[in-house]
Amino acid sequence: MDLKEPLRIGDANLEMQSHTESAPLAAEAAVEELVSSLNQQKLYREVTIALRTGLRDGRADFSFLRVRGLRCLLKFLRSVAESDSTIQLFCDSQSVPELQVVPVLFHHSLREGEEDRVTNLDHIFTVVPMKLTSPSTDIEVALALRVLEGCCLLHRQSTILAHQHKAIPVLMNILATRGVLERGACLDALIALMSDSTANQMDFETYNGIEEVAALVRDKQMDDNLRMKCGEFLLLLIGHVHGRDTMPMATVHDDVRRLLGEKSASLIWAASQFGTTLDPEERMTALHIQARRVLESLDL
Repeated sequence: MDLKEPLRIGDANLEMQSHTESAPLAAEAAVEELVSSLNQQKLYREVTIALRTGLRDGRADFSFLRVRGLRCLLKFLRSVAESDSTIQLFCDSQSVPELQVVPVLFHHSLREGEEDRVTNLDHIFTVVPMKLTSPSTDIEVALALRVLEGCCLLHRQSTILAHQHKAIPVLMNILATRGVLERGACLDALIALMSDSTANQMDFETYNGIEEVAALVRDKQMDDNLRMKCGEFLLLLIGHVHGRDTMPMATVHDDVRRLLGEKSASLIWAASQFGTTLDPEERMTALHIQARRVLESLDL
């Protein structure tokens, strides 16, 4: 005859108490997960709305509207950079073609001026009106370059998109022809474009980028702030490619020595190795100081 162990009242009470305590914890975890999911969806909606608003104006025919859109996008990117979660949402959004920022920049604000030239007057004798687009102003180009820089720093695939739109040739043309405001923004955008992008680095070499920057930094008639920015660019570039023995950028040290002289090249190489343990503000201060020393070595 099988004898069953009698049910102990104490054990039953403990089991009921365990179920009673775990049920609220499970419910609380489910609620927290639901709230987190809703917050994530709300945040993504805010990201897409901000992008759609900025891109809508960024595609406009008139420069003042494009400037408004670029300001909106730049403000948005600065807010995105404050949180890893929003950075990830921005990166996810860039897989959606209608939300991609980089193509809009190159199709509108950074478009080559030749595309706007009127080649014939046939439209005068037809009933179809000709579409007019106002040319990009200095502030528009500078803002577009800042937005491009932000996209490339936050989203690595944006450097690939930029390469597909021939970013380096476009920026080298800006560096050679535009004003101080646009050139300064251009140098910052170039650093962001070439960071971990072999294709863009190869284009920079192909279009003699080092020679263009060296010519600006050597020009004593050039704006002093722009020369400083060129010095900072060289310091960042040399620091980034330090120790690289393979193409591209393998000969950058020799190029700088040939273009600026042994003294300045040695100073740039040594100064570009400033400590990576410094916080961002200290690094910027050190960068300014070293760039000033590079200019002083050239002016002696």
